[in-house]
Amino acid sequence: HMEIIPYDPKYRADFVRLNTEWLTKLYYIESYDQYSMDHVEELIAKGSMVYFAVENGKVLATCMTEPLGDGIWEICKLAAAGQYTGTGAGSAVLKACMDYSIAHGAKKLCLITISGLKPAIHLYKKFGFVEIPYRKDVWHSEKADVEMEYIVPEQK
Repeated sequence: HMEIIPYDPKYRADFVRLNTEWLTKLYYIESYDQYSMDHVEELIAKGSMVYFAVENGKVLATCMTEPLGDGIWEICKLAAAGQYTGTGAGSAVLKACMDYSIAHGAKKLCLITISGLKPAIHLYKKFGFVEIPYRKDVWHSEKADVEMEYIVPEQK
């Protein structure tokens, strides 16, 4: 069965491999993408978290969440082996990152993606993200053109 596990250095190579495969298939690796992959452990030491969906020792998907300050967290580096194979691995790591962010004080989650990635956008919407106008001045991406956010419901 599939397990969702928080960052473990033994899967660092899988984090880099899945993201590299996904980014190169899609576009190319931008400097901020490369930075996350090269410095994943430093980012985690500063409060970020990465989750892996693992089945029989094989990593099926990975996702990262990063605190940006002011209660805002970015969901990023969502990559699945053989993209969206219906295993639920992508959904599971996305959910784990959302839960982690909220447990650590997130008031709002944000992410950027590409309009052509219909399955990804569908997945984000399923989890309550809504599209907002893309702010080119905020994000350092040449390829992204969609910005989405999720407002964390007030805890009663």
